[in-house]
Amino acid sequence: MYLFTSETVSAGHPDKCADIIADTIVDTLLQSDPKSKVATETFLSGNHIIIGGEVKTTAATSEAFYKDIARKALHNIGYPEREGFGRGDTLYPDEADIHVYISEQSPDITIGVEKADEEIGAGDQGIMFGYATSERDDYMPTALAYAREIRDVLYAYALQHPETFGVDLKTQVTIDYGSKENFDNCNPIRVAQIVVAISHSEKTTQKEVQQLVKKLIIENVKFKEGHFDEEHVVFYINNTGRFVRHSPIADSGLTGRKVVCDTYGGYAPIGGGSQSSKDYSKVDRSALYAARWVAKHIVAAGLAKKALVQLAYVIAEPIPISVTVDTQHTALTDIKDEELSIKIAAQFPLTPKWITEKFGLDRPSKEHFLYAEVAAKGQVGYSEYPWEQLDALDWFKKLKQ
Repeated sequence: MYLFTSETVSAGHPDKCADIIADTIVDTLLQSDPKSKVATETFLSGNHIIIGGEVKTTAATSEAFYKDIARKALHNIGYPEREGFGRGDTLYPDEADIHVYISEQSPDITIGVEKADEEIGAGDQGIMFGYATSERDDYMPTALAYAREIRDVLYAYALQHPETFGVDLKTQVTIDYGSKENFDNCNPIRVAQIVVAISHSEKTTQKEVQQLVKKLIIENVKFKEGHFDEEHVVFYINNTGRFVRHSPIADSGLTGRKVVCDTYGGYAPIGGGSQSSKDYSKVDRSALYAARWVAKHIVAAGLAKKALVQLAYVIAEPIPISVTVDTQHTALTDIKDEELSIKIAAQFPLTPKWITEKFGLDRPSKEHFLYAEVAAKGQVGYSEYPWEQLDALDWFKKLKQ
């Protein structure tokens, strides 16, 4: 055996509640003023919610404005589950005690970000990583992808059946690659273990939870042929035996604590900061999307089986100070990683402005994308995201010639 494990969490997980509130603020402000600069953090503990950070915007804001956003975001997540759970077991957003501590963005940052030529300087220094693998058609790693699919099936059921399940849940999948060689060559063999922690009503027994969770997974998750054999998969479902008290009532939540779930499930490094809570001028967000876009193109074009792309920036400078490609010894052509890095850096500006305009990061909407929905699902890996489009594939394929 050679095992690798990834986990993910639902929108109802306390940390995700924090991310979604923060990104609903980003959505709301950018929809009113596309030049808004936003960096707000959210902390939830029990019945208390704290929103703090810095904002620069022409939109009309107030303490009541931010409180209303927080309550609406939590209702959209699915709180409170009005059937099956009492006030001691779950969060009631309308009864939450919300405190707002938001100030204006420092002018010392503004002078570096807002350039006279309408270029956008990086909102901070930092490193960001993009990753892609040929393991799946969506170029995402297998363990994380299955963990997300199981999460989505269970979360959808919880929304429709609050008398049984709550919206706070976690999933984890272990893939057996059979050997290190198979892992290196993007060849997963089978699902070895599935771990689920899902909040449930007082009246739902442990046996009922286990039977229903297995049934939902088996009937709804589209495993690749040969990957799932029920008799040989080890299930761990609510391993403590009880998960009634949940939400921030049971465990605190904080913005930015789920960056591994949000990106590549541990298959690749993460950068210096989270994406949620930040506008597009913060390269923690925009450059991560660009790095994924580049990595996905490298693999989709047949240049390598895997690609890890690092972008690095310094505050106030638009152009990245380094662009580095690592195909992890899986190159399918004679082009060296250092040469590939140079060619990509020369072809694509990868400035915050270029990234923003390419992916429309300054105009979140239901029709385009919403940052709050990205926070709920994952920052990368979904075909509908603008940064997942393979719209420069012809250029990358020419590198093979």
